[in-house]
Amino acid sequence: MEENFWHERWAKNEIGFHEGEANALLVAHFKALSLAQEARIFVPLCGKTRDIAWLLSQGHKVAGAELSETAVEQLFEELGLVPTIGPAGKMLRVSAENVVVYQGNIFDLTAEMLGPVDAVYDRAALVALPDDLRSRYAAHVRNITGGARQLVICFEYEQSVQPGPPFSISAAELSRLHGGHYAMTELSRVAVKGGLKGLCPADEAVWLLKDPKQP
Repeated sequence: MEENFWHERWAKNEIGFHEGEANALLVAHFKALSLAQEARIFVPLCGKTRDIAWLLSQGHKVAGAELSETAVEQLFEELGLVPTIGPAGKMLRVSAENVVVYQGNIFDLTAEMLGPVDAVYDRAALVALPDDLRSRYAAHVRNITGGARQLVICFEYEQSVQPGPPFSISAAELSRLHGGHYAMTELSRVAVKGGLKGLCPADEAVWLLKDPKQP
């Protein structure tokens, strides 16, 4: 999937994936990450998600990565923050108190640029990527976060009915991507009200991924 696809989606305001409030599954299952106060959480392909405002309200710090300049501008505007903007490798570093977003291609983000994080929250990244990018993405996120534990929200549905995005990510697919590195626990599974885009039945599943050696 080319960068222009997402630039065009934001330019045309075709952002049906954006939710106007914090994701209910995040709110319900965030505690499963067992994080200390003021933990730093990485949100890949974050858009202007209201989940960031919720994480900040819980006393945490947030680092995000987002391709769209429009999305980043709207994120900080809706947070009521005036960011500082500067170069960071091939990306831009857009930051304010307790929140930083790296604007550009996530594959240009390095561990050194990102800095230490305690967890990854992935609601809209993995499901946004076609099959040919998922393995690279999964390995990249593990690498730049030092294998930090993850809370991942996935859609599951009959892919032949709806081409995506969002793409269907089954338990088997998640295991293919991460199973050799994390212990995987399904925390919840709920039916998508009205189906996915009104086209087909779908479930939304919440997964906790963490080092099997961790308690």
